[in-house]
Amino acid sequence: MIDMNEEIEEIKNNAVYTTDETQKLLKVSNSTIKRMLKKGLIKANKVGGQYRILGREILRLVSPELDRKAVKSYLNLKKKIVEKISKW
Repeated sequence: MIDMNEEIEEIKNNAVYTTDETQKLLKVSNSTIKRMLKKGLIKANKVGGQYRILGREILRLVSPELDRKAVKSYLNLKKKIVEKISKW
C-alpha cells in the first residue's frame, strides 16, 4: 500500500545516484539493481569500487518517452546554436 504522506523525490537528469539511492527511487530490491547493472539495463560508472548512476539513466529506464523528448529538445537547441555560431 502506498503511503500518501511519503514524499516522492524528483529524479534529476544530471544528478549522480548511488545504487542504494537508485534502489529506493525505483522501489526494487538490491539484487534487482545488481542484475540490471550486470545485464546493462542501467548504465553506470564505477567510482572507488562503487557504482554511480546518472539520473538520466534512471529516467530513461522508467520513462523512455520522456528521455526521447529530452534528447530531441537538446538536439534542436544544439542545431540552433550551431547555426547561429556558424554565421559569425
